[in-house]
Amino acid sequence: MGSLILIILVIIPGVRSADWGVTFKSQCALKGTSVVIKCTYDYPVGHFVTSVSWSKAQRESDRWSLVPLSNLPSPPNHFRYVGNYWRDCSLQVNDVQHSDDGFYFFKFVTTLNRWTSKSYAHLSVRELTAVGQPSTVTEGGNVSLTCVSGCLTPVDVVWFRDGQRVLNPVFQARKEDAGRYYCAVLGQETIRSAAVALNVQYAPENVTLSVTPSGDVVKGDSVTLTCSSDARPPVAQSGYRLYKDGHFIGLGQNHTIADIQHSQGGLYSCQAWNNISWRGIDFINSTEVHLDVRYHPVNISISMNPLRVLEGSSVTLSCSSDSNPAADNYTWYKRTASPNSTLQVGSGQVLSIPSVDASHTGLYLCRARNALGENNSTEVLLATTEEEHGGQPLAVIAGISVALLVTLVFALLLLWRKHRTHAEKQVTTSNTVSDFGLSGRGSSSSATEEQSDNVYVNIHTLPSCPPPATDTTPLSQRISHHEHDAPASNEDEVTYSTVSIKPRNPRLPHSINNSRARQDSWSKTGVNDDSVIYTTVAKSS
Repeated sequence: MGSLILIILVIIPGVRSADWGVTFKSQCALKGTSVVIKCTYDYPVGHFVTSVSWSKAQRESDRWSLVPLSNLPSPPNHFRYVGNYWRDCSLQVNDVQHSDDGFYFFKFVTTLNRWTSKSYAHLSVRELTAVGQPSTVTEGGNVSLTCVSGCLTPVDVVWFRDGQRVLNPVFQARKEDAGRYYCAVLGQETIRSAAVALNVQYAPENVTLSVTPSGDVVKGDSVTLTCSSDARPPVAQSGYRLYKDGHFIGLGQNHTIADIQHSQGGLYSCQAWNNISWRGIDFINSTEVHLDVRYHPVNISISMNPLRVLEGSSVTLSCSSDSNPAADNYTWYKRTASPNSTLQVGSGQVLSIPSVDASHTGLYLCRARNALGENNSTEVLLATTEEEHGGQPLAVIAGISVALLVTLVFALLLLWRKHRTHAEKQVTTSNTVSDFGLSGRGSSSSATEEQSDNVYVNIHTLPSCPPPATDTTPLSQRISHHEHDAPASNEDEVTYSTVSIKPRNPRLPHSINNSRARQDSWSKTGVNDDSVIYTTVAKSS
C-alpha cells in the first residue's frame, strides 16, 4: 500500500521536494504593446498548489502596500495569468500603459501553506521616440530620422509622414518633405511614437501681385496692390518691395492709392525676400501686372493744315485727345456772334473745308467723348488772307534773285574796270604835270618845304588856252588866275588835282623818268633831288 502511495505522489503535478521560492525576470515594454513577465516558483514536497495571484506594490500614505491586480482599475483581460499550478507563474500584460510601470509580486497557496515572493519583477514602460536631425533644414539639406525605444531589446520600426509611409529615413529635403514624422513597430503599426515636425525652409515661390478691386479701375478710385508668396519662413512686411515701370515705390505687402490718376497706370511688380536665397538670388520677382486706369478725354488739341489759309484754298482741322478708352466720338463747333453760343459744323476726328471763304473764318473747337465722359478743346482761330496778285512762286523769286546777283557781279566788274582806267589816267596826268613849267617854284622852295607834301590845285581848261610851253607864267599863278577868272557857268568843268611829293621810286614808269632833267633844275633851287611829283587828275562829271 505504501509503494502505491509513493507512485501517486510522483505523478501528481505540484508535488515538489524543493524549498519555497519565486524567480522573476524584469521586463521593458513599449507603451501599447503586450508583454509577458517571466516567473517560476518552487515549494516543498507534499504541497499542492490551490491558488495563485499577482499583486502590485503601491505607495500609500508614505508606505508600500501590495494591491491585488484584480483590485486595480484596469480594463478586462488587461492582466492575464499564463502560468500553471506547479511551476510557471508568468503574467501577461496587454496594452501596456505608463500606469503599469512598477513592481510586481507573486503569491501562491498550497494545501499546507502559502507563500509571497520576497523579490519582485520590475516592469518598465517606455515609448518610441522619433528624432529628426536637423529639425529645421533649408531646402536641399540632408535629414536623418532615428527611432529610439528606450528598451534594450531592439525592435523593427517603420516611418510615416502625416500618415504616409516613408521608405528612407535619410534623405535630401525638399519643401514637400516638411511635415510630422513618427515611427512605429513593424507589424504593430498602432504602437507608434509621438510625431515630430520637420521644418523645411525655402525661398519665396509663387510670388504674385494682385489688384483690388479686380475689375475696371476708373480715375479717382481707390486701388490696393497686394504682394503674396509661398515661403518658409513667411516673408515679413519689410521683405516685400513694390515697383512701377521698373522704379521702386515702397516697402510692404500692401500699397494703397486712394485717388488714382491716369498717370499712375502702368506695369507694376513686386519682389519677395525671406533671408533665404534660391540659386544665389535673394529677391524673387512676381509677374508684372498692368494697371489700366480708365478716364474721360483730356488734353484735347486742334491742329490746322496749312497754318496760312488763302481764300479759295482748302484747310483741314484735326482733333486729338488723351483718353482711356480712346474717344469714339468727335464733334466740331464754331463760335457764333451770340455770347456763349456755338454752332455744330461737323463730326469726326477731322474737319475738312475744301474751299475757304470769308464765312468760314472764326473760332473753332472740338468735343471728344468716350464711355466715361466728354471734354472740349481750346478754341482755334481760322483766319483767311487774300491771295497776292502778281505774286511769284518760289521758283520765280529764286530766278529774280539769281538775276540780281548776276547784275551785281557785272556792276562790280564795270567798277573794277573804271578804277583801272582811272589809274591809267593818273599815270598820264602825272607825266603831263611833269612837263609844266614850274621854275617859279624854285624861288619859293624854302617856303614850300615847310608845308604839307600834298598840294591841291584847281585846273580849268579853256578851249583857247595856249599851250603851256609858250606860257612863261608860273604854274601857281596860272592856276590862281584861272580860279578867279573862270566864269561861274563853267564850274562843273573844274578838275581837282592832288600833287604828292614822294621819295623817288626806281620802278616808276619811263615817262616819269623823262622829267628827271626838270627835277634836276628844281634841286638846284632847294628841292630835294630824292623826291618826285605824283599827280592825280580827276575830271568832275
